[in-house]
Amino acid sequence: MVSLVFATNNQHKLREIREIAGNTINVTGLNEIGFEGDIPETADTIEGNARQKARYIFERTGKDCFADDTGLEIAALDGRPGVYSARYAGEGCNFEDNVRKVLEEMQGNTDRTAAFRCIICLIYKGNEYIFEGRVNGEITIDPSGTEGFGYDPVFRPENNAQTFAEMPPYLKNGLSHRGRAVQKMFRLLNQLM
Repeated sequence: MVSLVFATNNQHKLREIREIAGNTINVTGLNEIGFEGDIPETADTIEGNARQKARYIFERTGKDCFADDTGLEIAALDGRPGVYSARYAGEGCNFEDNVRKVLEEMQGNTDRTAAFRCIICLIYKGNEYIFEGRVNGEITIDPSGTEGFGYDPVFRPENNAQTFAEMPPYLKNGLSHRGRAVQKMFRLLNQLM
């Protein structure tokens, strides 16, 4: 079985990836390999951040690893929060602060179209690969649901009546941006094995 280190300190993301992986890939978190500290995220693109994080962990551990970066892109906000999605409300903010800021900026907007994009950078046997997952949808008027994290309570994927936060994890993982990128990565790994 392939073992990969997921270059994240986000326990929500780690749990989500493990649920998607099932018994096919062994996914290890940073705390499980004894890695502490922050990983730099200073690139000005989602892809740049994913590459930066994967390379940072690979250079320090030498282990096969992957990293993701995700952005919520809202049409009416000219693509914001985008690469700044995790810290949109400022340094030290939390998920609720970010959601509140987006909803405030969206007040009065009738165009609520948005997309979640996830880029994964995999470093496997010294080679680097990039995978993208995208899901289109809309920003709701009010938050709804208790599952998931981040912008999940205000993002409703197209052709669905529920926000990501209203969906059970298996349903969200089957159609989410991260789920799509991870499935592409697993398909490549299966070919390489």
